[in-house]
Amino acid sequence: MTRTPDIQPNLTERVAEQIRRRLTTGEFAPGQRLSEAALSESLEVSRNTLREAFRVLTKEGLITHAPNKGVSVAVPSMAAIIDIYRVRRMIECQALAQAYPRHPARVHMRRAVESSLQCRDALDWPGVGTANMEFHMAIVELADSERLNIMFSHLLAELRLAFGLLKDPEFLHAPYVDMNVHILELFEAGKLAESSVALNDYLVHSERIILAVYARRLAEQGVKG
Repeated sequence: MTRTPDIQPNLTERVAEQIRRRLTTGEFAPGQRLSEAALSESLEVSRNTLREAFRVLTKEGLITHAPNKGVSVAVPSMAAIIDIYRVRRMIECQALAQAYPRHPARVHMRRAVESSLQCRDALDWPGVGTANMEFHMAIVELADSERLNIMFSHLLAELRLAFGLLKDPEFLHAPYVDMNVHILELFEAGKLAESSVALNDYLVHSERIILAVYARRLAEQGVKG
């Protein structure tokens, strides 16, 4: 007699997506231990389902599991950060350069920019970071590829972990609010090539900041060691 699996793949993926969303909004920090009991209660799922979701997220490099230590949020490596930004430049800049200026995703882009401006006025820097993530997700939506959308949502979760290495969210996010406004204005004016170039420069700048923070963090750990 064949045993019917007690864990549905679609439920597992929904749980994994909920955890990814928490990572993307900065709710979990790099290296943070995740309580299986607390998460299963807050997500209202069984521990078996949660463990299956953990396996999915481990394959994606978002969490790590160590024997006798449990599950923790991953800490991105310097190589991973470099690779993330390489992929971002390939996908986002191409999406902007080849987009239709009246694409419905521009509404998502505009909404994300307005949200970041409101959060900046309220000095809600984590909120600015989340709105910034939405802006870049909207850019990828210009490509009209569901596969890219899914892949990029996973990438954003890993990227937010890299951002979590920097303890000053204002320093990290404040400069990019006006940059996003500029990119959006170029895009809405039909200056697709210019908006793509501006985004490339933006991503190069952002990558340098994150790598500098990472290098400083490694140096501090070396001193402590």
